[in-house]
Amino acid sequence: MIAIVYPQFYGVGGIARYLDSFLSNLPQDHPNIYLITGDEHQVARSYPGVEIIHIGFSSSRINLFTWGLQARKLLIELYKEGKIQWINLHFPPLIPALFLPRSIPVVLTVHSTYLGFSGHFYPDKFYDSEINWLSLKIKMWMESRIYKNSSKAITLTEFGRQQMDAYGYNKSIDIIPNGVDLNQFTPSSDTVKDIDVVFTGRIENLKGSKAMATICRQLVAQKKDIVIYIVGYGEDEAWVRQQLDDLKENIIMTGKVPFAEMMDYYNRSHVYASTSYYEGLPGTCLEAMAMELPAVVWDFLFYRGLVINAETGLLAAPNDFTAMISHLLELLSNPQRALEMGKKGRALLEKNYNWDKLAKNVLEVFK
Repeated sequence: MIAIVYPQFYGVGGIARYLDSFLSNLPQDHPNIYLITGDEHQVARSYPGVEIIHIGFSSSRINLFTWGLQARKLLIELYKEGKIQWINLHFPPLIPALFLPRSIPVVLTVHSTYLGFSGHFYPDKFYDSEINWLSLKIKMWMESRIYKNSSKAITLTEFGRQQMDAYGYNKSIDIIPNGVDLNQFTPSSDTVKDIDVVFTGRIENLKGSKAMATICRQLVAQKKDIVIYIVGYGEDEAWVRQQLDDLKENIIMTGKVPFAEMMDYYNRSHVYASTSYYEGLPGTCLEAMAMELPAVVWDFLFYRGLVINAETGLLAAPNDFTAMISHLLELLSNPQRALEMGKKGRALLEKNYNWDKLAKNVLEVFK
């Protein structure tokens, strides 16, 4: 009997998609689950054996405090009534976690850390963090306190585990990757592939927005008829548009699109690319590979086991623009190789990143 706590379940972020996929693929004999969430952007959803409880929520720091206090009261009531034995907390955000009652065992699902966000975890500096040093200190202190009060943790990758090690976390950690719903993300052979390279996800410094703009310009310079789609939005969207404004015939920026339309963009594409410097486990890469696209990405630890060089995609050393562009042009000039990589990527996901299997692995942690 588990209470999952996450205030922004109806968002488009990675944690919201993670939870929806997990709940959609629960085994029939799963324990009773309560999802404690907010009502912002609420849509009708239901899952067998899952009760969704809404607490009024709006995206603001003050509301996170009040929401966290109300969630705490509800969790204590559920525990006293014998309806839950565990709290499963997904974060960030951090503030609601500070109010969790210590009397109820907590399993943390750590999707990312502020040490990782800051860029200071890497020995080399790949980007300037938008988090100032004081805010970073406060948030890392909050994380440390939450870690101390937990019973065990789940991380998505070895990269995540190493970040928790850096905090001095000395309790049980299970590495269980994010997955993808392969019934939802299924490629279609009937769709015309009119997009050469697709970038998807948040457009921000952390995700390599500047590197993406540089690579796009150089790709157009070397292949005059290339078609590139940038599907997503974020803080750097206006800056990227300005940088690529003179290349509108080659580069299309869609802005924010409904999640349901993502399958069409993947279906229309030949190659998925990302210049992201930090991820928990990249959901857009999982989605693209499920749609049988080869992935061309920087060689970071969070891609290990997923993007296997020369098998499911191609890796370039971080900020090696020459290698990244060469890899993309190589796959575009050799569609058969790209197709073979895409098939291998889909097969890998069916074996290791299928939510039918991963949901059972997550539940095992609570036993």
